Amino acid sequence: MRGVQFVVNDDGEKTAVLLDLQEWGDLWEDFYDILVSRSRAQEQTVSWDELETELDAESSTHGTV
Repeated sequence: MRGVQFVVNDDGEKTAVLLDLQEWGDLWEDFYDILVSRSRAQEQTVSWDELETELDAESSTHGTV
């Protein structure tokens, strides 16, 4: 496959992949977004009102956000 290279260990097993981002950059961004989303799936959620209050408090103590 053009723009894709595999890194193999001493036993010839694929351990990593190198992607040509000029060729596959858009696909990589989608893949990365999915990984980030899944890694945050168990995080506690915060309501918009709570976040807004927290941001207001930070801006009043640290200047504008």
